[in-house]
Amino acid sequence: MEAQELARRLAELADSKGATEIMALDMRRLVSYTDFLIICTARNERQAGAIGDEVSLRLKRDQRLLPRSAEGGPAAGWLVLDYLDCVLHVFTREARDRYRLEQLWADAPRLELGLAGEALERGAARA
Repeated sequence: MEAQELARRLAELADSKGATEIMALDMRRLVSYTDFLIICTARNERQAGAIGDEVSLRLKRDQRLLPRSAEGGPAAGWLVLDYLDCVLHVFTREARDRYRLEQLWADAPRLELGLAGEALERGAARA
């Protein structure tokens, strides 16, 4: 599975579990450790765990992919699943506001994900 395809799959799986503010940052020209950062927000720790579980289980079952590493956890308010070419960050609102990855990497282009929420966010940004 190519990196862009994996990034979109991670976003779709997070979206299927109700994640919001999903974005994929194209890191290929900025860092050497990954191609894409996928960032999303969970309503609470329980949902963050459900998102992480769904991603892990579905990628293992459907694509036979396991994360190289997993860090954090729902109780911490964040978790990271590292699939090498793509790294998924799941944050609660408080943790996302604290770490501000999209601001840290503001110069990274965004990958169009094709999720329904993207069109809504673009419309709200223009208003």
